[in-house]
Amino acid sequence: MKILVLNCGSSSLKYQVIDMDTRNPISKGLVERIALQGSVLTHGTASRKKEVIKTEIKNHTQAIELVLKQLVAPEYRALKDLDEIYAIGHRVVHGGEKFAKSVIIDASVMKALKECIDLAPLHNPPNIAGIVACQKMMPGISQVAVFDTAFHQTMRPFSYIYGLPYEYYEKYSIRKYGFHGTSHKYVSQRAAVLLKRPLAELKLISCHLGNGSSIAAIRGGRSIDTSMGFTPLDGLMMGTRSGALDPAIVTYIMDKEKFNVDQMNDFLNYKCGALGVSGISSDFRDIELAAEQGNNRAQLALDIFEHDVKQYIGAYAAMMGGVDALIFTAGVGENAPSMREAICKDMGFLGIHLDLEKNKVRGEEVDVSEINSRCPVLVIPTNEELMIALDTLELTR
Repeated sequence: MKILVLNCGSSSLKYQVIDMDTRNPISKGLVERIALQGSVLTHGTASRKKEVIKTEIKNHTQAIELVLKQLVAPEYRALKDLDEIYAIGHRVVHGGEKFAKSVIIDASVMKALKECIDLAPLHNPPNIAGIVACQKMMPGISQVAVFDTAFHQTMRPFSYIYGLPYEYYEKYSIRKYGFHGTSHKYVSQRAAVLLKRPLAELKLISCHLGNGSSIAAIRGGRSIDTSMGFTPLDGLMMGTRSGALDPAIVTYIMDKEKFNVDQMNDFLNYKCGALGVSGISSDFRDIELAAEQGNNRAQLALDIFEHDVKQYIGAYAAMMGGVDALIFTAGVGENAPSMREAICKDMGFLGIHLDLEKNKVRGEEVDVSEINSRCPVLVIPTNEELMIALDTLELTR
């Protein structure tokens, strides 16, 4: 049984075909620069090297048409024909308060997705475009929407309501939503398997650390708080995002730099964070290398990131009355031993004791804590595509 997983961005399309019998991808790829000059598809299978196809791609419909053509191309043998696709799972960034779990897509769901566009104007329109394209090209195949925000809908009001007039929540849906939910859900389930304990009895802190980063407090398999807020801009300082700020800073900079609203939004999302502090890069690998060579601003960026992560870990441990395991995932979490070491330093009071030799691992699923550590420290590579496929299979069977 094969599931097609699609992740449509504003000018990109990531995809995988996953064999649900083995839970392994049999084909995956990326379409970049949709509706821009220099459109390109990078397509690969388990048995062949990646193929790069450069061609004009005007919209997401054309992008999906090109992907489907490659999936059934004889030279790849990923699929004999499109009838092998049992169902399609779509990553959808924002479901607002309308969706607390993944859903089979029908007319009412499409209507609700359009109503959420105001909350995610850059992300939901391409998500919707991908769904519409698949409905046209593969009518009759069940499609499922899997939301980044759904996992965090179990937060309680005191965690998600801001200190604004309550009518703004009622009128404009202004509240904390949280993101990376599919990743946090996946790694929490894997943690329960590794710990050989029921997820329902665990208190977990999941650190999804990459160019975009968020932390979640997960109790009994349910998110009770998370660092991202109304948008993915809140919380930790990230690669190019500022993270949490004194709100007055925004209007102060707008006045000094004569920024309009769009310029300020662009500034906070793409020119701040580790890039803005270090002045070097948004890639933590580049920043670590510069810090090792004595660059003080690069070291400061690393110190700020470490400080932010530790702050959330401490707060969430206090909120849950302890923690049974600390999870590191995503690009930095999985592949930066030095950052994991810095974050876990001086956390013995929480029962966290890192084994420095075990911690040298990159991209493997493993417990890197000392054998007598009361709180295991788990490195778990995230697999959002598999989580989407699992939800899709469960709903469409």
